[in-house]
Amino acid sequence: MKLVIVESPSKAKTIQKYLGAEYKVMASGGHICDLPEKTLGVDVENNFKPEYVINQTKKELIKKLKQSVKESESVYLATDPDREGEAISWHLANTLGLPDNENRIEFNEISNRAVAEAIKKPRRINRNLVDAQQARRVLDRLVGYKISPILSRKIKSGLSGGRVQSAALKMIVDKEREIRAFVPEEYWNIHANLLKTGTRSPAIKALLSDKNGKKLKVSSEAEAKAILAELDNASWKVENVKRGTSRSRPQAPFMTSTLQQDGSQKLGLTAPQVMQIAQQLYEGIETEGEGHTAYVTYIRTDSVRVAKEMQCAALEFIKEKYGAQYAPEKPNIYATKSQNTQDAHECIRPISLERTPESVRDKLPKNHYKLYKLIYDRFIASQMTDAEYNTLNVRIEASCGNETAYGFRLGGKTVTFKGFTIVYEADKTSEEDELGGNLPDLQEGDSMTLKEIKTEQKFTKPPTRFTDATLVKAMEENGIGRPSTYASVISVLAKREYTVKEQKFIKPTNLGETVTEFMETFFDKIVDIKFTADMEKDLDEIEGGVQWQKIIADFYPEFMHYILKAASNEKKLSVAEEVSDVKCEKCGANMVVKDGRYGKFLACPNYPRCKNIKSIIEPVGKCPVCGGSVTKCHSKTGKIFYGCSNYPNCKFMSWEIPAPILCPKCNSTMRVVETGGKKQYLCTNRACKHAILVSEEKQAEENE
Repeated sequence: MKLVIVESPSKAKTIQKYLGAEYKVMASGGHICDLPEKTLGVDVENNFKPEYVINQTKKELIKKLKQSVKESESVYLATDPDREGEAISWHLANTLGLPDNENRIEFNEISNRAVAEAIKKPRRINRNLVDAQQARRVLDRLVGYKISPILSRKIKSGLSGGRVQSAALKMIVDKEREIRAFVPEEYWNIHANLLKTGTRSPAIKALLSDKNGKKLKVSSEAEAKAILAELDNASWKVENVKRGTSRSRPQAPFMTSTLQQDGSQKLGLTAPQVMQIAQQLYEGIETEGEGHTAYVTYIRTDSVRVAKEMQCAALEFIKEKYGAQYAPEKPNIYATKSQNTQDAHECIRPISLERTPESVRDKLPKNHYKLYKLIYDRFIASQMTDAEYNTLNVRIEASCGNETAYGFRLGGKTVTFKGFTIVYEADKTSEEDELGGNLPDLQEGDSMTLKEIKTEQKFTKPPTRFTDATLVKAMEENGIGRPSTYASVISVLAKREYTVKEQKFIKPTNLGETVTEFMETFFDKIVDIKFTADMEKDLDEIEGGVQWQKIIADFYPEFMHYILKAASNEKKLSVAEEVSDVKCEKCGANMVVKDGRYGKFLACPNYPRCKNIKSIIEPVGKCPVCGGSVTKCHSKTGKIFYGCSNYPNCKFMSWEIPAPILCPKCNSTMRVVETGGKKQYLCTNRACKHAILVSEEKQAEENE
């Protein structure tokens, strides 16, 4: 018998199916050794030697593994193909007493072919990869175990800080500070609806862009009215027409960060949910008629490389399904933007192109199907030809007779060849699906007739808070953490109650802001984005052979200086608390507003003597169905929604603040939108999009 050791039972089940009775596949359940939980576990006086201990829950498993090793003629370590996986194999080899020979195998996908090929090409454990993992683990342990007790003493008990999590939290807090400091600026858009003189061609809509060729910004209603007065007797003609063509290249196949971003934006999943589902698609899922089946390649990668054989297979598939014109003459090659790319594996792609999303729709759970389809479609599109367009840019001049001429512009493009966008036609998920129509037939010198002119008051918008998708993108762009850690960082920040979700947006709590303020005061380097990114580069260099202890040694003395300074400082920070007018019915104190995992709640300030808590009922308006109060609520996962207080008699709910009326055009729910102090109701039905501007009198009435 031959023994193969992997990490997860699900992965073991899939591989066992391929290898058959000659092999026994067992799972380690992840790390069997790690640093101790309750002590530092790093000997700083002995070149930062890590002190590994065997996980208590793994002792029985290790006995079984040792027995299987004795009964096996050969042993293969088949943990994940990355630094973490290499370290797990190293710990397994040491704990099980395996010789230092070629017993490490790896594969980028769990398929019959890939597993069989890996068995034929075992190698030695890569100590550089192991050291790269050790360096990160030791560094993060030193930072976390030294900073966390100080945070707990200076702010409140149970807090934690970390090399990556603290830098990510600062990004979230800085964004909140930008939003608070933002002052909206008023501006006005002026649109002219014009007809080509003497024809019955459709009206076109052009936007005011310049005055006498100089870019123009209209900042007030008075300016807008003055321009309208000047345009009263203007003569309109087409001053310039530029026709051309453009191409749109398909996006690269997914890597870890872009998968998390698209999974969040297009499927409404959190980054941790995306990674959990993707992991199951990689390891294998019980599938009717196929048994335990893996669907996608390894999902922790920052490479967009595609294996040559898969590129060839994709081109043949595209020719057969869509036609030869949709397959490029040479395979598309993509470059990864990140300078720290680890190109050990491929991109994230389907294992088999024959296993189309349509063929497995009824075999996979709903979200697994959606994510698989996202991966599958993105990969196929990435291997296809560009989309092609005809473009048009027009400047129409309105001459006012007083040496003043206003320029109005319009532009557009129409599809001439769908290219890769044909993959997304059925779903209408591609930006190209919103384009199309006929470009107006305009020539330079054409006379135009003004049909209607409209003004529109606008206000500059503040920065938006991070979502899971935009935070992942920002961490990637700034070099904070690694693709495999983005989701876990987001989870930790929420678990520590440093952040909460408001709908899909990540907002720092008072506690999160206080922790960041403390870190900025005493550990400015730890939360400095450039320093954190530079440290990531240093850690990556270990994989190339740089001694890992040197990087820790260069960091540690200065870090300990900060630790001693922070520990000896008498300054303490208190978390700002909002005192409510609600009395605690148990002790009579005024309850305070707290930020929790599922939003705000009321708590007695005399905790722990009095542990009374109450939920906050926040009315936001009237129910459009029954006229009752609509209140702000929190789901079990922490998402905010708005529901009728008359539930269960009235089951109205909405993910957005609802207007007190239904849409007069289609009877759908309307949502409340406020911009620059102006309130309006917008229909949530995309096919309708009816809008109602709410008068000041009506707003005052609603606020009473």
